[in-house]
Amino acid sequence: MANLVAIVGRPNVGKSTLFNRLTNTRHAIVSDEAGTTRDRQYGKCEWNGREFSVVDTGGWVVNSDDIFEEEIRKQVLVATEEADLVLFLVDIQNGLTDLDVDVANILRRSKLPVVLVANKADDGKHLYDQYEFYRLGLGDPYCVSAATGSGTGDLLDLVVSKLSTDEIDDVADGTPRFAVVGRPNAGKSSIINAFIGEDRNIVTDIAGTTRDSIYTKYDKFGFDFYLVDTAGIRRKNKVSEDLEFYSVMRSIRAIENSDVCILMIDATRGIEAQDMNIFQLIQKNNKSLVVVVNKWDLVEDKSQIAVKTFENAIRQRMAPFTDFPIVFASALTKQRIFKVLETAKQVYLNRTIKIGTSKLNEVMLPLIEATPPPSIKGKYIKIKYVSQVPNTQIPTFVFYANLPQYVKEPYKRFLENKLRDNWTLTGTPINVFVRQK
Repeated sequence: MANLVAIVGRPNVGKSTLFNRLTNTRHAIVSDEAGTTRDRQYGKCEWNGREFSVVDTGGWVVNSDDIFEEEIRKQVLVATEEADLVLFLVDIQNGLTDLDVDVANILRRSKLPVVLVANKADDGKHLYDQYEFYRLGLGDPYCVSAATGSGTGDLLDLVVSKLSTDEIDDVADGTPRFAVVGRPNAGKSSIINAFIGEDRNIVTDIAGTTRDSIYTKYDKFGFDFYLVDTAGIRRKNKVSEDLEFYSVMRSIRAIENSDVCILMIDATRGIEAQDMNIFQLIQKNNKSLVVVVNKWDLVEDKSQIAVKTFENAIRQRMAPFTDFPIVFASALTKQRIFKVLETAKQVYLNRTIKIGTSKLNEVMLPLIEATPPPSIKGKYIKIKYVSQVPNTQIPTFVFYANLPQYVKEPYKRFLENKLRDNWTLTGTPINVFVRQK
């Protein structure tokens, strides 16, 4: 289970640059204009065999008339509530500001591990400017340059040393784990209540670590799984939270601790940007997916044409991954609730599928021979055989070829589509690799 690290600080101190550096991506927009980052960015960082999640928040601004800056301030507050560790960025070139002091005052009260990071130490002459940041009372400042990468190795060593190594042993028994995720008011609590509302004596709660999801054991009607609950994990009484950001922070926890994610979509509102944010979290974590269109009882047009139109709209937004089941249900009337569980169970079985090497080659090699990889620079690529890698989290297939470096992504997608056409892999992501024979 990955820990969660939040990057906070006032505007224009280099939070997005550090996020891109830690996650080895360019997802966060970098600009000299203060307040550029208004949406959340979420990514993964791996260092010395340890993996943790990183959230890039917007810049911290207090007493501002800008409505966006007020929302950004809320996001930072929520991040400090939900994260396991906070990286507090300051600008060593501009020196200590009143805003830095305001942020530090709140972080000291949060009781969270905080690492003070003095960014923009691009050359040696700025190293002597770090000492004024001791006034913040947050320990030694770590001088880094997010732009060049200088000092980030030592920073990551410190971060992983402060993160928890505890594992959740209570649920490490091979039992499937299903997470119900979605934006606020999509019906997460309602569907969970519908699942466990009856015969509660055979449903038991297992709490994870202090800041993690709640596990509910469900073993009736022929099912046996843990329900990873994102609804009502912790009640906040001091933070006026940004509900959208708050749902993402909670979803990160639930998604990372699950095998199959049940993504709730409100039928009365359709698929929105927040649904896509959570879908991307599911994809980044290689989790299997079941989409549930909830509140279907409130929709007037329930014809097959309406159902097909809704399905097509969802798959178009989530492309290129479109091989997942969609269930139209109502948590309130319990319409198709049982089908949701049946579908999630089947998707989990798809995730654990094992295909024999002989069968794989018998089916795939003729398809490859009929549609071989395109030649590049006059060189012809020949795929000689394929096998499934054992003991992986998701189905992983290796195709052995004479020139694997010339097999491009479009052809890998072709191979993935052929695998999906011939075996039941609905709802689960798969890996396709091409290696040297």
